Amino acid sequence: MEQPSTSPTGRPALVVGVPKEILSNERRVAATPATVDKIRKMGLDVLIQSGAGEGASVLDAEYAEVGAKIVGSAAELWGASDIILKVRGPAPLPRDTDTDTEKGATHEADLIKEGACLVSFIWPAQNQELLDRLSQRKATVLAMDMVPRISRAQKLDALSAMANIAGYKAVIEAAHHFGRFLGGQMTAAGRVKPAQVLVIGAGVAGLAAVAAARGLGAVVRAFDTRPAVREQVESLGGQFIDFKFDSVQSGEGAGGYAKQMSEAYLAAEQALIAQHCATSDIVITTALIPGVPAPQLITSGAVVGMSRGSVIVDLAAEQGGNCALTERDRIVEKYGVTLVGLTDLTSRMARQSSELYSATVQQLLREFIKPDGQFKVDMEDEVQRSVLVLDHGKLTWPPPRPALRSGAPQPVKEAHKPHAPGARAASPWQTGIMLFLAALVLVPIGLFAPPAFLQHFTVFLLACVIGWHVVWNVTPALHTPLMSVTNAISGIILIGGMLLSAGQELSAATVLGAVAVLLAAINAAGGFLVTQRMLRMFRR
Repeated sequence: MEQPSTSPTGRPALVVGVPKEILSNERRVAATPATVDKIRKMGLDVLIQSGAGEGASVLDAEYAEVGAKIVGSAAELWGASDIILKVRGPAPLPRDTDTDTEKGATHEADLIKEGACLVSFIWPAQNQELLDRLSQRKATVLAMDMVPRISRAQKLDALSAMANIAGYKAVIEAAHHFGRFLGGQMTAAGRVKPAQVLVIGAGVAGLAAVAAARGLGAVVRAFDTRPAVREQVESLGGQFIDFKFDSVQSGEGAGGYAKQMSEAYLAAEQALIAQHCATSDIVITTALIPGVPAPQLITSGAVVGMSRGSVIVDLAAEQGGNCALTERDRIVEKYGVTLVGLTDLTSRMARQSSELYSATVQQLLREFIKPDGQFKVDMEDEVQRSVLVLDHGKLTWPPPRPALRSGAPQPVKEAHKPHAPGARAASPWQTGIMLFLAALVLVPIGLFAPPAFLQHFTVFLLACVIGWHVVWNVTPALHTPLMSVTNAISGIILIGGMLLSAGQELSAATVLGAVAVLLAAINAAGGFLVTQRMLRMFRR
């Protein structure tokens, strides 16, 4: 299949390169045949390094079928590509490759074409040396780990996609090392109790772990410093562990992540977690705070207190671990407890991980590739500005805090609201006329009306005043639901009107009763119609 050599405007098409990941335990690839096909439809050429997809069970022939060109040399691919798509950030080159002899390079960052764009996980807060190398090459760097957690950017959220896989895989690894059923069973040989699973950190990975463990039949408890996640845990069938601390602190950080807490708070957390670890068969930790080492929530004493044969899977091992005894990239047994410190859980499901990661990368490219096939950064776009770490070698991270949106609540400048949108305040002479007319009607009634009529009339006026103020203080967004709940009042009016007009001679009272029945029936029917319409909005 012939590749397009020019963009829709006649200029040379941009070249997207997908190199093979060089880290030994990284089997993911940044583009799959499905996403390569979509990238080419955007007017871009695609180069794939030979063997880039082998770890994810994708052959070179599958890339060639969708129009990608297979390149054997990493140096050739990096040098010919305007946009590089990777999973892991550039790393030192292994000595057994011929790349360093071809170009004298010792690091992948040295291979990037000057002025080219790199898309990958970068972690800018922890990789200043890498940013310096890329800056020297005047590269534009887009960090997949800096995608903002807003509704519009959900399709670009690679971190959540990978965390979802890691949480699921953590349960599978734990079940493998646990050596017993996770779900309870009644067998001919006796009853098997369900496994007790404790999940620490109820973010995306933690919730995925809760769902997977519950799906396998385990009894799941979850702990998190953010009280807002309680409903999410309980909706998945887990039990949320309450944590009360003397000082009022919330673990909710920016962007939905947890934040760093005080030493006293951490000590209280450790004591509570140790109690629950002692009664748990499997513990899965997912607690991470952006930009800082993972908090140590499970002390060595807590591990000693666990039953022999228990398992701890530490998803924070790459950032130091949530358990004091975790060893990175190793599975060890200490005090009879198996500690899993693997950092490549997503790579152990490489095909699924690659499909999801490449989909987020392809969506990110759509944000930057214009209809003419050219790459352009819009600094006013919140998503683009957030992921931009280097702009032609110039450091643009961290991004500025977003300005207050026009739809955000504005401070109320006036103490009193007008009676209606756009209504003007009544002038003094209008108020005076209204009071004079009211006096003309009310004074004769008060002087000459029978006592029984006067009593009912007073109740009527008070009901009008109170009802007016009650309804007027309800926000306009709730006027429609308010109408649907007035059926009870309409029902009372219907009964009263029917009793008043039924079997009576024609009089003013019977006429008013009939009118009340008519108006109340219209209101009740309208209330039922509104209620049905509201309920239909929540049906699938």
